[in-house]
Amino acid sequence: MHFKLLNYKDLKAIDALLDSYGGSQEISKKIESMRDYATRKKIAGEKGYGETLEKAEEYAKSFAKVEDFIEKNNLSLDKDGICTAQVSGFQGSPVTLECMRKVAENGDVLFATEMISVVALTEQYVHSGDLLSTLAMAENILGASKFCSTNLIATPLPEKRFERIEKVTGEKFERKDIGSGLSQIIMKNMGTAFGNFGGVEVGNNNHLVYLDGVIRAALETGGSFFLNPSWSTIVAACYFAREIPNLTFKISMLLSTQNTIQLRMLMNIMKEYLRDDGTTAIYEINIGNAATAETFIQCSKEMEASGLDVSLAAHIRINPDLGMENFNWTESAFKVFEAGRNLTIKYESDGESRPYDTMEAYFLPDDERNEKSKLIGDVIYHKCIRCDKDAKEIMRRGHKVRFAEISYR
Repeated sequence: MHFKLLNYKDLKAIDALLDSYGGSQEISKKIESMRDYATRKKIAGEKGYGETLEKAEEYAKSFAKVEDFIEKNNLSLDKDGICTAQVSGFQGSPVTLECMRKVAENGDVLFATEMISVVALTEQYVHSGDLLSTLAMAENILGASKFCSTNLIATPLPEKRFERIEKVTGEKFERKDIGSGLSQIIMKNMGTAFGNFGGVEVGNNNHLVYLDGVIRAALETGGSFFLNPSWSTIVAACYFAREIPNLTFKISMLLSTQNTIQLRMLMNIMKEYLRDDGTTAIYEINIGNAATAETFIQCSKEMEASGLDVSLAAHIRINPDLGMENFNWTESAFKVFEAGRNLTIKYESDGESRPYDTMEAYFLPDDERNEKSKLIGDVIYHKCIRCDKDAKEIMRRGHKVRFAEISYR
């Protein structure tokens, strides 16, 4: 006996949401058009971020190059097991610019190719030019292969947004009026001091609110990679993006993919809603912090055997309120590479205790986050240094490491 993950009513609601934005092909074309740097730079300038991008262009000229490091150390990168460098916490354009400034001043940091941001997709962040400018710096100037934005269903939105989704899909969403024309999905299980991580609890049909947030941000900015917080949103996302090839998702470690059983559950979800070319909308899975190197290696083997081309990531360092104190997965990462398996090394922290190296920094109001951009930018800078240090050691051990395009000649 086999039970479909989405029934007719679920599919009808998601299809209606897609159609309300012009359908899959139109959405895909719009996303692609918004990824062009000239387009982004023009819009950023109109919204007051022109100087930000000009400074970022100048800073990028001083970044270190991979080839110089390889030549200086006479390295031969011929072992199996490819490393992808990833750093988390790029909290908007002022923070990202500050990090770039410090990396440029350092002159010896090889920049990660994947960048993660946990900023709520508020109206201000999405429509003010802040997110678009951040993406322009990350994807266009730095040449990051992926920039992941985070959509959390507890994000306050204009009431008209909820009314629109209800009208389009025929579903109802339990929410509260929080003033100034804004409403918020009601969270029943708080889970953390930050409101169930701002939306890991996806009750009833709230996955439709998640999808709507993704599609609006993608159309407005060209953002194409989003963090996925729950089982139901993963299922919905896999179906939702089947015919949108330039829209992909990352599965958060908070989903608790801590073992091979949970990985197989995810693979079954992905297989249920594959694209016509046999690929999945899921680009990357963050294996949970409890997993050993041996478990990660087995997950890698099973993912390879499945035929699904999905990247597997692991936290190397984490900030104190995300897990155990002094968490350090570096030696486990070395074991994974020694086994010839690919691994994305992710830095939620540099392993030191710093102001704003906390989850609290992920949930600051837009204005307060920008006011503290130098402090938060310094935190991200030190994560980049830690990532650079470990990545260089991985190269010394004979493995290729993927950095952002800016880190190559």
